[in-house]
Amino acid sequence: MTRTVYVNGEYLPETEAKVSIFDRGFLMADAVYEVTSVLDGKLIDFEGHAVRLKRSLDELDMAEPCTKEELLDIHRKLVELNGIDEGLVYLQVSRGSDGDRDFVFPSADTPPTLVLFTQNKPGLADNPAAKKGAKIISIEDIRWGRRDIKTVQLLYPSIGKMMAKKAGCDDAWLVEDGFVTEGTSNNAYFVKAGKIVTRPLSNNILHGITRKAVMRLAKEAQMEVEERLFTIDEAKAADEAFTTSASAFVMPVVEIDGVALGDGTPGPIARRLREIYIDEARKTAI
Repeated sequence: MTRTVYVNGEYLPETEAKVSIFDRGFLMADAVYEVTSVLDGKLIDFEGHAVRLKRSLDELDMAEPCTKEELLDIHRKLVELNGIDEGLVYLQVSRGSDGDRDFVFPSADTPPTLVLFTQNKPGLADNPAAKKGAKIISIEDIRWGRRDIKTVQLLYPSIGKMMAKKAGCDDAWLVEDGFVTEGTSNNAYFVKAGKIVTRPLSNNILHGITRKAVMRLAKEAQMEVEERLFTIDEAKAADEAFTTSASAFVMPVVEIDGVALGDGTPGPIARRLREIYIDEARKTAI
């Protein structure tokens, strides 16, 4: 079935969707994005994604393409038109195009480009990978310094995932100045003696929407959470580890750089947090 997508005010078959070759998202990676999960045909954490989108736009002095209410309507209509029960809605806003290539920003009245599309992901909640757990490698973090802005500059994270794939693993954690920053597309955690450890928020990591929800749920479940810098060696010596993201929720990690964590299977805290998060997400979805 051909998907219906959204481009600058129009709902179109994906085969008819077009964006200018002079769009700054295409030429300069001058664009931001969000990915919202769908469970039972409803949107997960939409409010958080909308707030973070506005923050990203503000940090880059980029115009908002529409109101939050209009964005919600577009999300819901695409989910309905494409019959998404479990899946994702991808949203991208670029600075648009004034008809040519230039390093200087276009004039302030240049309309931004707004694109949304859905991805059908049956079994998103009951993901077999979560039962097996992920194997990761560590790589140097050489990205730009404003990782808190969710831009489409994803070449190095993509390279990191390919490095992991070539090593027979599932993903990579990025290391800078001796400390883990985050995963290629997720926030990183380890568990030692029952305590969950993760890096504190700063410009160096993405302020994950799922991270925020999982940490709140962990504290409500009387789990101890510590936000601090940590090394990859600390993570290798952990009892268990996991990542969080909008598309994978809570994903257990069972191996880091060839070192098995615990007994090499998903740990109890990661399993419990995934269960709690999905349950809460279904209850609060809109």
